[in-house]
Order: sequence, then structure tokens, then C-alpha cells
Amino acid sequence: MSTLAAQALATRRLDLLPLRVEHAAGMATVLSDPALHTFTGGAPDTPQALRSRYRRMTAGSPDPAVSWLNWVILLREESCLTGTVQATVSPSGHELVAEIAWVVGTAWQRRGIATEAARGLVAWLGRQRVHTVVAHIHPGHRASAAVATAAGLTPTGAWHDGEIRWHRSIGR
Repeated sequence: MSTLAAQALATRRLDLLPLRVEHAAGMATVLSDPALHTFTGGAPDTPQALRSRYRRMTAGSPDPAVSWLNWVILLREESCLTGTVQATVSPSGHELVAEIAWVVGTAWQRRGIATEAARGLVAWLGRQRVHTVVAHIHPGHRASAAVATAAGLTPTGAWHDGEIRWHRSIGR
């Protein structure tokens, strides 16, 4: 199985742009609200720390069978970055499985941006031979549960690091 690469994607209102190190300064502002870490822990990264993280992420996975795919979310009507979506795609038997995640800055929440981006990502993954999509969501994070539901994922009985595993089969 060959590795995948993030490609520019477009939805009705959004452009999902492959992550670049240069996005760090703008994204540090978008992701600066400590409330974004309520369910995941930690604190907002400085622009320098985010630049270092983005450098590692864009270098790719050290495992050649695993693809790290990361995008920033651009809201076209405001010409501004609003968050990120990501997928880690890895083989599982004879299939590809993608673990996805999303985050939208506080100022742009409750506008359907995460839902639209997650749906666009899942649709694209389906065109890339991915058979299964999973996400791990804190049981108290209702907004992320709503995004996962809208993207066609359903909760399972499985837990991982205090989060519920959500699942969707998209294989042909």
C-alpha cells in the first residue's frame, strides 16, 4: 500500500489546504484560546512551538506505511484560517484505516465549519481507498460528538485514553 499525501480540497464554504510550516503564526492565533484544550489537556502552543510541531508533522510519519495528513481550514468568505483537520492513515490487514480529528478556533465555532470540514475529509478519504474512519471523542464533548455524527460516524463501546471510539465504514 502506498502512502497518501494531503491535497487541497474544497467544500461549499471552505478550502482545506495542506498544512505548511508557514501556517504556524496564523494558526497560533486561531488556536490560542485555552478553552480549546478543555477535553484534550495541555495549553495553546506559542508560534515557535507550533512551527516546530508543524515541521515534524509535514516531514511525515517515520513509518513508511503510515500517512500523516494535515490541513488548515480556510473560510473563503472571510479569507481567514479557522482550524485544522487531520487524518492518520495506516494499514489494518488488507484495508486502510484513517483516524481523524478536527479543531476549530473559538471565534468560528457554532457555524458548521468543523462539520463541513469533517464531511469533506471523510468523502476524500473514501476516494483514497480508505475503508474505515475512526475518531476518539471525550464523552463530555457534545460538539465533537455532533460533528462525528454529521460525518457519518457512530459511537462504539470501545474506549481509548478516556475517550469513546467512533467508527464509520466507507469501503466500497
